[in-house]
Amino acid sequence: MQAVKMYTTAVCPYCTRAKQLLKSKGVEQIEEVRIDTDPQAREHMMTITGRRTVPQIFIGSTHVGGCDDLMALDAQGGLVSLLQAA
Repeated sequence: MQAVKMYTTAVCPYCTRAKQLLKSKGVEQIEEVRIDTDPQAREHMMTITGRRTVPQIFIGSTHVGGCDDLMALDAQGGLVSLLQAA
């Protein structure tokens, strides 16, 4: 299973929703980077994604995007294959 990294904040319902979907697909561990407590992490996230909102989700080296992007990927049937990619 690919490593999952998610930029989050403490009070983000979209972050919670994304985590629930990932866990329902068998993801046991999500590396969370809290940008509300780490201004440097926020700057880094904005630099690598070009986005300011959370969550920002990476599966392996692939930037999936936010919660809506993750849900769309799942609806298209691509989430499980991305998680299982070698």
